[in-house]
Amino acid sequence: MTMRSRILLTAAVCALSLPAAVGASAQDAAEEGKLLFNNACRTCHSVNEGDNRLGPSLHGIVGRPSGAMERVNYSSALANGAVTFDEATLDRFIENPDAVASGHGMKPFGGIRSPEERAAIIAFLKSPS
Repeated sequence: MTMRSRILLTAAVCALSLPAAVGASAQDAAEEGKLLFNNACRTCHSVNEGDNRLGPSLHGIVGRPSGAMERVNYSSALANGAVTFDEATLDRFIENPDAVASGHGMKPFGGIRSPEERAAIIAFLKSPS
């Protein structure tokens, strides 16, 4: 086998294994995010559709405007679609809710400083289950 053939074969094997590695990575992040969510958010929020607690269900939160769920008592800072929770905004909100929606009702939650932890929580919130 020539050097060129070995390089092409190695590249092909790497290319074929990449989607599985990326999928596993996303799945691992979602699993880590579930644990982090349970530790930091579950007291007030659920990810089950329609399961509103002290705070609204976060089922389908990514891309949803704040204040969109019925029968939820939103703070004035989050009522009437004041914030749309795309991934970037959700990341900033989880980091420092006051910076995104001053006057929110999520006291005493002060945010999560770790970008990796926030990314894992968002991966969990985006996951289908």
